Amino acid sequence: MKLSIGGYSFNHLSLEGKMDVFGYLESVKFRYGLDAVDLWNAQIAERTAPLLTLADESYLRKVREALDEKELRLVNLAIDTAHLWDPDPAMREALRKNALAHLKAAAILGAETVRIDTGGYGSDRFSEEAFTHIVEGFREYCRIASDNGMRIGPENHMGPSLVPGEMRRLAQAVDDPSFGILLHMGRWNEERETGDEQVAPWVFHTHFDAQTAASSESAHTVAMLRDAGFEGYWAIEHNATVNPYSEISALLKQAESRLGEAGITA
Repeated sequence: MKLSIGGYSFNHLSLEGKMDVFGYLESVKFRYGLDAVDLWNAQIAERTAPLLTLADESYLRKVREALDEKELRLVNLAIDTAHLWDPDPAMREALRKNALAHLKAAAILGAETVRIDTGGYGSDRFSEEAFTHIVEGFREYCRIASDNGMRIGPENHMGPSLVPGEMRRLAQAVDDPSFGILLHMGRWNEERETGDEQVAPWVFHTHFDAQTAASSESAHTVAMLRDAGFEGYWAIEHNATVNPYSEISALLKQAESRLGEAGITA
């Protein structure tokens, strides 16, 4: 099955100094027996404020060597502190520079999809200024992604991106084959029952959290996405804190069950 584990799932171990990116790759490959990973940029960056600053290129190439040596696909690179909209023009430019640096890193690492958020905390609709800026920004990033064989787009993660109609409007406005959506299944502030279906045509990657992995209702979402043409990976993203390795193992089994209930066996 096309299962993977979001790097954020091991954030607790990372903060305790018990897992670096190479340990993450080892765990995904040999502990869980998977063939794909979802890197989170905090795993390959300095955790500085206010932006995550990437390690130098030589380090990134070591990570790429480790991916290749283990025959692991990098199906998604999730990038924080590079979102498009901020009301401060100086911060917007800093975020853009950080996004461009991360897109270069994504190409070095061989990422198949890249998640960069829209920005816009604390609102349920994009302002026209924000919407125009986000559309133009994603069009720029799509050109870079296309040149490197990647797809790029936001996750339903913050502010207006948690409204399915706004995400659908954004996808239609960007109107680029390299644009897509990382769907965190069921995470919507509005229209929770139909949100996943509304954005299904653009989904390039998915996240199960603990609630959706445990719910048999998620099998319907899986089947709907399959029928809409989704052929990507299904990733666990869960900030495991107490017994991280066993928590993730249990969630993988639950996600596998949801896929099986939807008729996905390979």
